[in-house]
Amino acid sequence: MTILVVEDEIKIVRFIKKGLEMEHYTVEAAYDGEEALAKAEVNNYDLIILDVMLPKLDGITVCQRLRAAKVETPIIILTARDTVDDRIKGLDAGADDYLQKPFAFGELVARIRALLRREKTVKATKLQLADLILDPATHEIRRGGKEIRLSSKEYRLLDYMMRRPGQVCTRTMIGEHIWGYNFTEDSNVIDVYISYLRRKVDQGFANKLIHTIRDVGYKIQDKSPAKNFPRPERKNYPN
Repeated sequence: MTILVVEDEIKIVRFIKKGLEMEHYTVEAAYDGEEALAKAEVNNYDLIILDVMLPKLDGITVCQRLRAAKVETPIIILTARDTVDDRIKGLDAGADDYLQKPFAFGELVARIRALLRREKTVKATKLQLADLILDPATHEIRRGGKEIRLSSKEYRLLDYMMRRPGQVCTRTMIGEHIWGYNFTEDSNVIDVYISYLRRKVDQGFANKLIHTIRDVGYKIQDKSPAKNFPRPERKNYPN
């Protein structure tokens, strides 16, 4: 499950991101309203946590524009204000839930779970490429019917790439998504984790799914040739 956190206070983003990752969610961040719109209209998130007070575009406007663009992703609005009028504005804008700051992290997680339970069709959708299957609901990964066990970061990396089959994932994209502000361009941590994934996902299979794009990044793609079925034997019948 991938969650977009939209919040301009870096400390709050780090707090939410760290906690949700411990709950096995994949987390992306946006720090202003315009960035949130750009990401939410392009990427397929399972849930959005949206602060009201944002630079460039406020959270209420972001919520309204997403709903106008037919983005139906569940939205939890965060705000330091908790008047009845504020709650009404948020819910009327299309939000699914409302949480006042400061909040207990356990309550946020409980609200996330409640909203995601409503999204049964989203949770039931499995990601599949060739014979590799990833189930976001259970975090189960199988290839050729055999279960694959991954660490938290390995899972998040595979989930990120499988949601973008055939698309080049640059080192910057991967680094910012998985490691956030801790990622530095000169680090080899991405290469190390790609190596871990290859060993667990591709080793022992003739059809390799994880591919290197030299000097750019990586992509996951099924490059196996289409099966060539033999033509039926031609028989010569007597005239």
